[in-house]
Order: sequence, then C-alpha cells, then structure tokens
Amino acid sequence: MSPDADPEVRPERGGIGACSPARFTEALTWRLARTLALGQVLAALVCGTAVSSQYLSSAFRVDAPMLQSVLHYALLGATYTPALLCRTGPVSVFQMGCRRWLLYFLLGLVDVEANYSVVKAYQYTTLTSIQLLDCFVIPVVMFLSWWLLRTRYRPIHFVSVCICLLGVGAMVGADLLAGRDQGSTSNILLGDGLVLLSAALYGISNVWQEYAVKNQSRLEFLGMLGFFGTIISSIQMVALELRQVSAIQWSWQVALLFGAFACCMFSLYSLMPVVIKESSAAAVNLSMLTADVFSIFCGIFIFHYNFSGLYVVSLVVIFVGFITFNAVPIDPSSSNCERGSHDNTAQPSNQEVAVIGEKQYMRIPVDCTRL
Repeated sequence: MSPDADPEVRPERGGIGACSPARFTEALTWRLARTLALGQVLAALVCGTAVSSQYLSSAFRVDAPMLQSVLHYALLGATYTPALLCRTGPVSVFQMGCRRWLLYFLLGLVDVEANYSVVKAYQYTTLTSIQLLDCFVIPVVMFLSWWLLRTRYRPIHFVSVCICLLGVGAMVGADLLAGRDQGSTSNILLGDGLVLLSAALYGISNVWQEYAVKNQSRLEFLGMLGFFGTIISSIQMVALELRQVSAIQWSWQVALLFGAFACCMFSLYSLMPVVIKESSAAAVNLSMLTADVFSIFCGIFIFHYNFSGLYVVSLVVIFVGFITFNAVPIDPSSSNCERGSHDNTAQPSNQEVAVIGEKQYMRIPVDCTRL
C-alpha cells in the first residue's frame, strides 16, 4: 500500500518531513521532554544500584555480585516468564522457544557477564579508568546499530556524543581534583580490559534489546532474559561465590540493601525497553551517563564526598549533548525490519496474519546471528 493512501503509515523519522520547522519544534517540546525525563529515571535507577552496592561493600563487607544478579534475574523471570507462557498468538511460545532459544541463551550469557565484568574490574583498576572506559559502550552501540539495524546517524549526532563525553571528562576531572580516584591498581591492564569487555557486551545486549522490542515484544524479551539469566547467574554464583555468600552476616539492613538493589535493577530492566522503543539504544546510553553524577551527589550526603562545581558543569554538559542528540531525528538509510514488515502491507485476514507472523519469525535467527 502506498504511504499516500494512508497517512498513518508514513515514516515518523528521516526524510524531508523530519527536518520541517513544525517537526523540529515538536521534537524540542513534548517528545524530547518525555525522552529526557524517562532517561533520567533510568539514570536514577542506575544510581540506586550503585549506592546500594557500595553500601553493601563499605558498611557490611559484602562481596557477592552474582547473588545480586541472581535476585534481579529471578525477579524478572518470576514476573515476565509466566506472562509469556500465557501469551496467545499465531505463533505459540513453544514454537518461538524452539526457534530462538539459543539466541536468548546467548543474550542471557552476554548480559550476565557484562554485569559481572564491570564489578570485577573494581578489584584491579581505578574508578577513573572505569568511568572513562565505560563510555566505550556508546561507540559500540552506534556501530552495531549502523551494521545490524541499518541506522544512519547524522553529523549532529556524533557532535552530541562528543559533547556528552566532554561532560564525563569534567566529572572525572572533578574526581581527580577531589582526590576520589578510588579503586585498586593491582592489575590495571586486566581491570581496563574487563571494563572494555563489559562495555562491548552491554552494547551487544542493548542493540539486541532495541531490535527485540521494536520487532517482537517487550514481554518476550524480558521473559526469556529473566529465564536464562536466572539459570546462568545461579550456576556462576555456585561456581564462584559460594564461600562469599555463606560468609554474609545477614541482618535486616543487609536484606534491605539486597532488596533495594534487586528492585532498582528490576525497574531498570522493565523500563529500559519502553525508552529504547521510543528513542534508540544510543540515546538511552547517553541519558544514563548522568547516573555517575547522581551517584556522586548521593555520595556527598551519604559517604561525605567533597563537592566540586565541576560536577554541576558535567551534569549540564551531558544534558546539552543528550538534548542535541534527541532534537534531530535519526535518519535510517532504509526501512528497518519493523517498518518493512508492516508499513507496506494491506490489512490482512486472520489466515494471512499467521503466515506473515511465521515468515517474520523465520527471518529473525538469520538477522541476529551476526551478534
């Protein structure tokens, strides 16, 4: 069906219409404000996980990152996997599982190891190195989006990323001036390598998440991630952290901090697909750069960090870069899988829906094996 026949199927991004004054004004108002607000909610949740983990480590000497992962993956699985099993549609959950179980297993493995690698990095390298190298996730996401999702960024998007990275640099500079270069230096090369590995794995997970929520469903993604993530993290916890877990001195404060971490991670994983579907994986990672600044502000009151005006400068610069990135729509070079499978099709019958759904599911393993 031609786009002229039905205005609802016209693309919302890219093209000449995306650069019109009316569309640009709309981008600078409600859409941008909503994206910015949701992104800062994600950053606040990341801050909550960082503060609860640091409090567990500093106040109660708890070092069990895999136990923390087991809790939040189990919460995801208990919430979304039963709902996924009860889902009805032209393709059953059993058929979906048979076709894509390996992809979701690999996704769960990538996500678990991304979380574990960055936590282990704190044992070998400094906080400054982690804050700087963790930004590697942004070029990874942009490259994978260009390669796998055929997203084409405009020059202003690269400028916006550079602005955000300048904000991160200001934050790191403030840390150094305040003498807050915490962490270990026992094996800096190994620690930096773990941070880069974690960033690359996070990039893979985020891009696959963008593909999944825009072409399949948020329920399927979270249900399968919770299921496989629980299994993988449980096995890894038994293999690597059984001694640390048995040595935990349990109290209501420790249990509360574990619960706070699990709830923050559950909320983060539940909300992130919503934000990614409205924007992109790259925009979400840019918005979460402010999480480190929020953590520092919390640390000023909780852990008595020294305040520096550069923290405020860093926050403002990151906001400017994020707003600039989202004010100009991303221009895909060709229609992505979501538009290609829906925009140019007439309203099908029930039988046609089943056929189209089956063909779409058959294409997914081919598109995603490059991950």
